[in-house]
Amino acid sequence: MYKNIKSYEIRYTDVDYADTIKLSSMLSLLEESACASADELGFGYDKIMPAGIGFIVVNWHIDYLRPIKLEDKSITVHTWPHKPSRTTFIRDFEVYCGEEKVAVASSRWCMVDLNKYSILPTSAFPPAQNTLYNDANSLTAPEWKIAPTEGEESFVKTVTLSDYDHYNHVNNTKYADFCLDAFSLGEVTGKYISAVRINYVKQCKFGEELKFYRTFNDGFWYIEGRAQGEVRVRFKLKFSDI
Repeated sequence: MYKNIKSYEIRYTDVDYADTIKLSSMLSLLEESACASADELGFGYDKIMPAGIGFIVVNWHIDYLRPIKLEDKSITVHTWPHKPSRTTFIRDFEVYCGEEKVAVASSRWCMVDLNKYSILPTSAFPPAQNTLYNDANSLTAPEWKIAPTEGEESFVKTVTLSDYDHYNHVNNTKYADFCLDAFSLGEVTGKYISAVRINYVKQCKFGEELKFYRTFNDGFWYIEGRAQGEVRVRFKLKFSDI
């Protein structure tokens, strides 16, 4: 069955104060592999952009089997897309350090019309329908929905130019850094993120003010980012001891 397999050096800039890979860095590497796979299968960025179509990620579910550290030196990402449904592409991942599996992930993506920013059926770009797929699951029953948060305000961020990507909105990996800024160093010292779920609800634009609210329940932190009173992103995080 089809898989794209790609290795990455863990750079000094990929890790946090504890030399553990940052969530934003992990998302970036997983998405690099997703893009490489899409290129390989014929529906990558260079193919779909001329048609005015783009891919956006709407959900992440990532479970770490242990901390990934600078001393691991490199990771290898295995990724494959499932056969698409009417409007959704599911893509799964396994992450290895050497022969050891250290993380698993699943993601949901949509095709969008880049002029109207409306969701398109997967049939809008035929090569994305007629390709190699692999319906193996890296995770059993990934969790896509996150409950609303009514917690305390913990961080405020104004969207700036460095947050933008080529779709002229906040790049999805940036939200991971925003989310973690809702915590103090003392709260996370000696811990790492062992599980994360992300819902991207609505895009954020330059100059908007994002307010983050958090609450703790059943061993998880729930974090919600709102702008102009609207929910834009939701996180569910679990920290474990390093």
